Amino acid sequence: MALFVLRRLGVMLLTALCLTFVVFFLTNLAPNLEKLAKTQGNARMSDAEVLSWLDRNGYGGPLLVRYGEWLGVMPGWTRLDEPTGEWRGRCLAPGQTPDEAPRRCGLLQGDFGFSTVSDAEVAAIIPERLRLTGILMFWAFAVMVPSALLVGVLAGMREGSRLDRALSTVSIGSTATPEYVSGVIFIVLLASSTTGISPLLSELGWIEGRTLFLGSARSAMDSGVTFWNFTLPVMTIALYGMGYIARMTRASMAEVMTAQYIRTARLKGVSFRNIVLKHALRNALIAPFTVIMLQFPWLLTGVVIVETLFNYNGFGWTLVQAASNNDIELLLACSIVAVFVVLVTQLISDIGYVFLNPRIRIS
Repeated sequence: MALFVLRRLGVMLLTALCLTFVVFFLTNLAPNLEKLAKTQGNARMSDAEVLSWLDRNGYGGPLLVRYGEWLGVMPGWTRLDEPTGEWRGRCLAPGQTPDEAPRRCGLLQGDFGFSTVSDAEVAAIIPERLRLTGILMFWAFAVMVPSALLVGVLAGMREGSRLDRALSTVSIGSTATPEYVSGVIFIVLLASSTTGISPLLSELGWIEGRTLFLGSARSAMDSGVTFWNFTLPVMTIALYGMGYIARMTRASMAEVMTAQYIRTARLKGVSFRNIVLKHALRNALIAPFTVIMLQFPWLLTGVVIVETLFNYNGFGWTLVQAASNNDIELLLACSIVAVFVVLVTQLISDIGYVFLNPRIRIS
């Protein structure tokens, strides 16, 4: 197991290196750099002025050299600003000289640079956005995974029954409904003071406010998560994600229930409950386990629709904003975090195979 983990860590590092270079290359294409120069400088800059601005700000060197500087394996660039006589550089603080500043200041040193839009330190932006999305991911998982497993197991225990057909229909419907559709439906039905069931409940005196739930999760960012402001975004994410997990669990459970050892257990007189819990369930969870682990990167970067719809500025919202605003440093940092999460979840899923089914051997 230890050798397997070490090999996978080596593959993860190589994969991360390749993916970060691809992202760095795409974000540093000539049109993006030209747009950045004109945004930070002057929209009417000539081509020569654009090249001069890029060179003064460290974007004019060879791509591999700049990638090494960004990683922190090569010394950061330095330039002497002739009009002011001050030194400028990647590792230089205002008023510092190259002798006073560290030689390397990149990803390996924990330096993600500064946002080109807000001038804020990227290392200070990412943790807060990750915290917000992490809270949303936690509650979405807490609702989505148990519900999906329960639906899938109940449907797969008796394949072809009415319960199986009903639960399968619900699962397919939830997966086929996009988040921007289900989210709007939830807002109209549960968070509107003029439509849905909220006006009726308010007239009957069953709720204190004008709406059953709050249609915005903005207050969860400031005053904390409550049942009132966080239910709708969690329901929107859970409804969309649970359908796929439930279908995978149902298919795996139905296949396991027809296995030879299940038939043998039935012939021996083992109760149906013990057959499901002690014999079928563990093997049936191998395939859904992979799907569940793949929900982590999806939730991290794919919930931007939900975060935008409910005004919740998490990690996905930050990633899209960085791409829209051509915020190169912030976009690179978000990409690194997303790549790291994907690789780690893949490693955990591979290790989990062995614990779920000891018959799986690592060659």
